[in-house]
Amino acid sequence: MMDKSTVGGLAMGSVLLILTVAIALGSTFGAFIDYPSAAVVVGGAIAASCIAFPLRSLLGFPAVVRKVFMPNQPALAPVIAQLIEYSKIARRDGILALEGKSEEIEDPFILLGIQMAVDGTDAETIETIMRCEIESVADRHKTGKALLDTLGRYAPAFGMIGTLMGLIIMLGNMDNPDAIGPGMAVALITTLYGAIVSNLFCLPFADKLGFYSKREIESREVILKGILSIQEGDNPRLLEQKLNIYLPIAERKADGDAEAA
Repeated sequence: MMDKSTVGGLAMGSVLLILTVAIALGSTFGAFIDYPSAAVVVGGAIAASCIAFPLRSLLGFPAVVRKVFMPNQPALAPVIAQLIEYSKIARRDGILALEGKSEEIEDPFILLGIQMAVDGTDAETIETIMRCEIESVADRHKTGKALLDTLGRYAPAFGMIGTLMGLIIMLGNMDNPDAIGPGMAVALITTLYGAIVSNLFCLPFADKLGFYSKREIESREVILKGILSIQEGDNPRLLEQKLNIYLPIAERKADGDAEAA
């Protein structure tokens, strides 16, 4: 599902910039379009990122950006409900009864935990393996966020480099006073491009990835606690109380009202 806040924020920022230019200059947008300046900012930031990161991380950049727009994160409440249902089955029919539910489980992390519990793996080993998986996911998320942070850090720097290059070229043509004004405008455009690329795209994207990463790690922690509780044979009602702590109060009340009805 498309992330509406990301799309809305990009649209809002773009419209704001376009309206500002339109109000200031009427319909003259050509003064803000300079392809060499864009090439310096975007190309320079990409080149610096190629130096900072291995090729394998760079090849995953399209997937990182796609996750900003389409995070595909399941809601926490259905995950908790699913774990509670498995706990009831294990409590009533024995933990081996969960083996027949394996084909219905879509989340590979839940499936991993259920399979280990059914196989009789001890709680310490289950926690060790699943926590290693959580740490691996967190590391991958950190790499994707770091890549966007790096682009956001280098884009303004190359904008300043482009501005300095433009000033040098302009000062080399001081014998033509009529060219000073337009030359200064073109030189400053590069700084503007760097600021826009950094503050409208790269850094907000990195922050959004950080938010999604936190939510996903939290969801996996909930799953880990649920699997360990099922493996230990805890009462489903106790498991529900443990896991509902992670839900907002409004959702807990909604669930309680539904059960009461």
